Amino acid sequence: MTLRELPSILHVDMDAFFVSVELTVRPELRGKPVIVGGAGNRGVVAAASYAARSYGVHSAMPSTRARRLCPNAIFLQGNHALYSEVSKRVMAIFGRYTPEIEPLSLDEAFLDVGGSLRRLGTPEFIANQIRDEVFAKEGLYCSVGGATTKFLSKLASEAAKPVATRSGPKPGLGVKIIEPGTELAFLHPQPVKALWGVGKVTLDKLQRIGVETVGDLARLPVETVIAGVGKASGRHLHELANARDPRHVVPNVASKSVSHEETFASDLFDRSALDREFVRMADSVGSRLRKSSTAGRTVAIKVRFGDFTTITRSITVSTPIDSGSEIVRLAKSLLDQVDIGPGIRLLGVGVQSLTEDTTRQLSLALDEQPAERRSEVDAAVDSIRARFGAGSIGPAVLADSTGFRVKQKGDQPWGPDESGPNE
Repeated sequence: MTLRELPSILHVDMDAFFVSVELTVRPELRGKPVIVGGAGNRGVVAAASYAARSYGVHSAMPSTRARRLCPNAIFLQGNHALYSEVSKRVMAIFGRYTPEIEPLSLDEAFLDVGGSLRRLGTPEFIANQIRDEVFAKEGLYCSVGGATTKFLSKLASEAAKPVATRSGPKPGLGVKIIEPGTELAFLHPQPVKALWGVGKVTLDKLQRIGVETVGDLARLPVETVIAGVGKASGRHLHELANARDPRHVVPNVASKSVSHEETFASDLFDRSALDREFVRMADSVGSRLRKSSTAGRTVAIKVRFGDFTTITRSITVSTPIDSGSEIVRLAKSLLDQVDIGPGIRLLGVGVQSLTEDTTRQLSLALDEQPAERRSEVDAAVDSIRARFGAGSIGPAVLADSTGFRVKQKGDQPWGPDESGPNE
């Protein structure tokens, strides 16, 4: 077997990452049912310890349901800045084994270690070395899957994870390598929902044509699958079911968008309150864009009503923007198209179609602040915040008796506590 044929694509997934990071600074909570997420009636679970998972709690579950399942759960609001810092250190550990790293989120990444095999050893040896080093340096566990394709390595890491049981967590394999020639034997018994792209709607369509496992799907003619779920999705899923995935690990993937959204403790009906939230969010998004030296041409808003109906609106401009004032102007124009009468549960704003070209076109409009003046103001604000902190300066509309309540990346990502920002 040549090096090229070895299962050199690894998927590393941190175990209960947010909770595990919290336990490194709060070790007295080890073994207890800990949940990171929004504790209020509109919160959601971001991560759950294995003790909490034994009650049926899982990520993305409404916090109210998590409390019913696990009345003695300990809720932590979470610290996104801390998780980001730990994630950077973990990714740096991965970088000791290969430069070919494709992060998927703060707590998982694909690694192509094909170029490191002669120097470091087999994929399994490298995977175990990574686990050992992450634990030694950060006190965190991770699960590693290895295969010749990306999606199989992700399934393998899932198979390597611990399992929550009512008697306590059952240790997992830690490392699971799918050797060449055994892919179908591993893959075909899996439930078809294990495939990427099989959500509830697609699962219902597949079950209507008799598909329950990946093997059931693989044995069908591709034409039958296409007739059942559509051409693009059908062909893609049939390829995956036969262990064919041509995608490579792509390092240094640029962000496609920068956004911020928030769920309110109670529905907002007042336009002026919504406008203030837009200012707060746009100020944060613009600051993050400038920090990364990027700008975008498309501004999008997300609106979720009290009945959970969700809509999006977007507008594209000719010149890339990174200024909060310009983002909020466009966001407000989009909200003008929306009937806010039913009350808004969640509001979000983001900038898409990102580019590193931050060249600004001179404006001749008399009723707008010139782009060059906005740029000077933004640069001054960024400089003051860098020296004195995020709350040292901001839009006047956000000021109150305590100062400026500015948004930062990761603020309330999982919903409000019992009191929200609008109360």
